[in-house]
Amino acid sequence: MELKWLLCVTLLALGILAVQAHDMDEDNDDDVVDIEDDLDDGIEEVEESKSETSSAPPAPKVTYRPPVPTGEVYFAESFDKGTLDGWILSRAKKDDTDDEIAKYDGKWEVQEMKETKLPGDKGLVMVTRAKHHAISSKLSKPFVFDTKPLIVQYEVNFQNGIECGGAYVKLLSETPELNLDQFHDKTPYTIMFGPDKCGEDYKLHFIFRHKNPKTGKYEEKHAKRPDADLKTYFTDKKTHLYTLVLNPDNSFEILVDQTVVNSGNLLNDMSPPVNPPREIEDPNDQKPEDWDERPKIPDPDAVKPDDWDEDAPAKIADENAVKPEGWLDDEPEYVADPDAEKPEDWDEDMDGEWEAPQIPNPKCETAPGCGTWQRPMIDNPNYKGKWKPPMIDNVNYQGIWKPRKIPNPDFFEDLEPFKMTPFSALGLELWSMTSDIFFDNFIICTDRAVADDWARDGWGLKKAADGAAEPGVVGQMMAAAEERPWLWVVYILTVALPVFLVVLFCCSGKKQPGAAEYKKTDAPQPDVMDDEKEEEKDKGEKEEEEEEEDTNEEKLGSDADLGSASQEEEDDEEEEDRKPASEEEETVNRSPRNRKPRKD
Repeated sequence: MELKWLLCVTLLALGILAVQAHDMDEDNDDDVVDIEDDLDDGIEEVEESKSETSSAPPAPKVTYRPPVPTGEVYFAESFDKGTLDGWILSRAKKDDTDDEIAKYDGKWEVQEMKETKLPGDKGLVMVTRAKHHAISSKLSKPFVFDTKPLIVQYEVNFQNGIECGGAYVKLLSETPELNLDQFHDKTPYTIMFGPDKCGEDYKLHFIFRHKNPKTGKYEEKHAKRPDADLKTYFTDKKTHLYTLVLNPDNSFEILVDQTVVNSGNLLNDMSPPVNPPREIEDPNDQKPEDWDERPKIPDPDAVKPDDWDEDAPAKIADENAVKPEGWLDDEPEYVADPDAEKPEDWDEDMDGEWEAPQIPNPKCETAPGCGTWQRPMIDNPNYKGKWKPPMIDNVNYQGIWKPRKIPNPDFFEDLEPFKMTPFSALGLELWSMTSDIFFDNFIICTDRAVADDWARDGWGLKKAADGAAEPGVVGQMMAAAEERPWLWVVYILTVALPVFLVVLFCCSGKKQPGAAEYKKTDAPQPDVMDDEKEEEKDKGEKEEEEEEEDTNEEKLGSDADLGSASQEEEDDEEEEDRKPASEEEETVNRSPRNRKPRKD
């Protein structure tokens, strides 16, 4: 029992100490900084001495090699040449925007990530913030939608997180007017795909522009929002792989880090739908004046009861209420503050006559109330309110009116929306309030295996390098506890509670009842029971010896019949003289083997 209490007290003390440590950590941030500054030299010396004696095993090193396409591709870019060769910066201006911010003058550079774990791996970085950025590059040949799927894949890393901005790509339509030097927001595109975020709205766009076969106009079709939670991809500052797969059967898949987060069909899962409805409501149809849409109407035959009092109030004074004793009728609830003083700069001509502020009457604090007492209000049992006739079914009800349907003059049916407008360039046209967005390893192809190989040799290496550099589970827990000391309480309870329960159940075996408990019942104690068993055993052995002695005496008596009676009396007297003092000697002496032979 003492062990249990000791464990409980220990757990409680550790929890209190952890919470106090958390509070002290919040209150003394400045002191901690000063102490750390003072101890920098000492820490460096300790670290140097530790490094000489022992060092942690080095993390497995991941060597970077530029990815190489393993099949036919329309576009592949890893930026490992370190230049923007093949990319064109836009010099256009954004329409309907102030001249100061209308230019696409955002800065792009090819560089490594700021905290790269893979030296030598470079990418395209959108360096500036709060500017319009536009850059694009031609495909090796235009992509034509026919019998092969389309696969678009690239990597994004929000190195500084993201406040408001996008990281999506546009596949620019193949048109005679396409001029990458003047790439801007209204440049025609076939597909827009990628992450976008503003505020707490996290999106993963998939938009394609569909051409109306009747009018020739283009309309944007948006994929349904994915059910997956996308927030982590924007906030964890890790490199993520975005993949779009479009198949000739109109199905599509959207993957992040090679995991499907959204899928559907171009015919069924886009908004607005690709194909318009066959029928539409007649815009010229009007509801008839006598159309009755009321399912219920007041009963015209109902009559208000004679005893219905519409003027009765909802609340009345409680006639049974009694004024509490000690109620101070002549004392106001508030009085002027006797300690208040008129300000020195008070001008009665400008500010009026000065009056002291009102405070609660101190005499009312000990009394049940002050001022004129009034009876409390209660619900009026006779209140019924305004009378209304009951509602009944409307025999003339015709339902909710809707305009009639007519054939849709703009109806068309496109069963192959996959066959979109061909595109011949890939572009990034973005605005962001966060800088240093990192792009890498773009690829456009038709073979899923080629895209997977490209991902393995690019994004896969980044993932492996990040995994090799990350601390283990224990290290992550310790680092988290350093930032949030209250986690020590969670760790202690998580580890100590199971141990406490194990000790509790293992050490709390069934105890033998004490002497005090035996006194409460008639049950014999263990030592008394053992003595009684030994006495019974001795008694049984003694009875067996006596029976053997009697048997021997009978045999001797039959042999002694030939002797004289006087000799038997002498023998009896002689046995009485030799009678032993203890029971054990008597038993031995009375045994037939220990008797002396009789003298004739």
